[in-house]
Amino acid sequence: MRLARLRLTNFRQHAETDIAFDTGLTGIIGPNGAGKSTILEAIAWALYGGNTARGGNESLRFNRAAARAPVRVELEFDLAGHRYRVVRGLSMAELYLDGGEVAIANSVTTVAEMLQRRLGMTRTEFFNTYFTGQKELAVMQSLTASERAQFLSRVLGYEKLRVAQELCGVRRKELASEVAGLRAGMPDRDALEAQEREARASVTAATASAAEAERLEQETKAALDSVAPRWLAAQTGRDERQRIETDLAAIDGESFALTRAEERLRAELAQVNEARAALAPLLPDIEAFTRAQEALEALRALAVHDGRRRALLETQASLDAEVRALTEQRERLAGEPAQEEAITVDLEERRRAMEDAQGKLEARRTEWVRDRQEVETRLRTLRVQYAELRDQRDKLLQLGEEGACPTCTRPLGEHFRNVLDVIERQLETVEADGAYFKSRIEQVTSMPADIAHLDELRRKLQDDVGQFERRLATVQAAVQQARQVERELAAKSARLVAATTELTGIPGGYDAARHKALETEHARLAESSTLANRLSTRIEREPALLREQESLARQRAALDSRRGTATTRLAELRFPEDEYQELRRLHDEVATAFAETARAAAGARATRQVAQGAALRAGEARAEYERLAERVEALERDRRLHDELHRAYSDLRTDLNFQLRPEVSEIASNFLTELTDARYTELELDDKYRLLVLEEGVPKPVISGGEEDIANLVLRLAISQMIADRAGQAFSLLVLDEVFGSLDDVRRQNVLALLRGLHDRFEQVIVITHIEGVRDGLDRVISVGFDERTGAAVVTRTDPSPDEIELLPAGTAA
Repeated sequence: MRLARLRLTNFRQHAETDIAFDTGLTGIIGPNGAGKSTILEAIAWALYGGNTARGGNESLRFNRAAARAPVRVELEFDLAGHRYRVVRGLSMAELYLDGGEVAIANSVTTVAEMLQRRLGMTRTEFFNTYFTGQKELAVMQSLTASERAQFLSRVLGYEKLRVAQELCGVRRKELASEVAGLRAGMPDRDALEAQEREARASVTAATASAAEAERLEQETKAALDSVAPRWLAAQTGRDERQRIETDLAAIDGESFALTRAEERLRAELAQVNEARAALAPLLPDIEAFTRAQEALEALRALAVHDGRRRALLETQASLDAEVRALTEQRERLAGEPAQEEAITVDLEERRRAMEDAQGKLEARRTEWVRDRQEVETRLRTLRVQYAELRDQRDKLLQLGEEGACPTCTRPLGEHFRNVLDVIERQLETVEADGAYFKSRIEQVTSMPADIAHLDELRRKLQDDVGQFERRLATVQAAVQQARQVERELAAKSARLVAATTELTGIPGGYDAARHKALETEHARLAESSTLANRLSTRIEREPALLREQESLARQRAALDSRRGTATTRLAELRFPEDEYQELRRLHDEVATAFAETARAAAGARATRQVAQGAALRAGEARAEYERLAERVEALERDRRLHDELHRAYSDLRTDLNFQLRPEVSEIASNFLTELTDARYTELELDDKYRLLVLEEGVPKPVISGGEEDIANLVLRLAISQMIADRAGQAFSLLVLDEVFGSLDDVRRQNVLALLRGLHDRFEQVIVITHIEGVRDGLDRVISVGFDERTGAAVVTRTDPSPDEIELLPAGTAA
């Protein structure tokens, strides 16, 4: 992995920072708190997101940025021949590959998972190996022996062998379980073979039995076929005779019904003749009924008009009385509108007078209240001032000439008498003013006479306005009543005219006595008319009855023809009963024999089919047994292979762990020799993976804090080198954060020389420090400062020489 570019927007101290990384040894130098380690934190947050940020995501935003200002980190890096660009915000993440414009992952979770797979390390493993801080140098010291061994195995990739071995063991157990399960479910081979032989024998016997049963079935079927046509013909003839007999019975029933219909028809024709004879005497009454009904309808119409005339006369009289009353009321209310106008004018004048009096009263009352408040306030102020002056005088008299001035606090001395005289005069002035304002407050406490006069005038005007308002309301009600009377008068006058007009158009000539006599005559003639109508209705049915009589005659002729045809056919179908019974017995015997042989043949065929099915299942069971046996053999071979693979993993892990401590110790010892100028030349990990510094082959019992930091640093460098060697290529990146703190100048330069010597393994080494003295040993320097005006970090790129500073654009290091 090699870092290419880092862009920060509103990330902690960095408002807007852009850094381009090169190969070689790069130093990021600046005072504590300026934002150096924040650059390392931003790289971690861009790669892994989540809880890699101190304080959580909510603490990341630049403290002088707006509440909704975006927080953004963009990191470009090279890995395995590809250029990656990851963009991360508080709630988003995107990952781009080889300059593409479309993200290959676009969510917080998928970006973190994809980068972890590509890097091959978790965040903790990544930082404990390639990113090293002073506080993290002694990470192994806080672990137990087994945890230290697991840590080294994990970061060096040996943990993958353990995982693979565990997977191999799981698969081995699965294979053994599957083999045991298959064997438990497999039947006995000898039993299968015996079952198959028995099934074949059963098939042979069932086939012979079925052939014999089918032969007997064919013989009985041939006998049945010879008898069946004669029996069918006899049955057909018998069925037809029964049908004809049934038809004859039906014909008898129809004949009886037809006879009843003929009798009913003759009776109805006789009733028609009787009705014709009874209708002749009623004809004069029918003509009289028609004339009476016409006259009665005319009188009934006149009766309706007469009732309407009487109602209109009553309405006319009532409306005439109401119109006269309303006319009188309108005349009484005619002067009310003029009176309303006059009262309204007087009321407005009195209202204006009342409002003027109210305004004068309020203004004078406000002036009086203000004067009283001013006097009360002034009097309270004088009382407080008098008390203060009296206290000052009493203190001066008590302290004498040696007392301090109440204003400047200096000793009074010869000025004592002058100061005392001034205070006495001030007291006299305050007493005089107080006496004046006491008398003044007595004057302003009671209401002035002019205010009382104005208040009385206002109340009188208010009473006048109330009286005029009540008079105006009474007059306005009368005006409203006049308008209502006018509307009612117009409406009732119009109704009176309409009633009078309608009366002139109603016809007369109604005779009540004649109407009553005609009603009585009409009722008497109505009975004769009703009887005549019934008789006429009966006579009118005569044509229909005659047609029905002709139809019954035709039905009678057809029924007689059907009876003759059926009787002739019945005589032709006579068959001796004894011959029919003998033929029936013979057919029953042959049919019974065929049914028995058919059942026997079907049973034999079913037995043969069952035997064949059993033989087929026996063959399938044997084939399944062979298949399972082959499957068990294949699983056994696979299980033996996994047993061997599991042993091989164990041997490989043992060999690697056996070689791990000597190899790490050897690489770390070489680094230690270079860092200490051969002061210490040997370092080893004991069987508990504890770090020991050897002096002439003997573990040094006590080492200083600086020596312990050097030992932890060379161990971390050794681990990083081994990881790069295992990868088969330079992993490229090594970041050291504040690792010079406990080292003297000589060892700092040794560390820099060692890091420069690691260029073939780590082509990009980044050192973060606040120590300015290491500048000369670096290929390039990125300085991080703090702008107090903006509250943001300022990043610049400088040459190793402090006299030659190349300032890049604001917030940029490239």
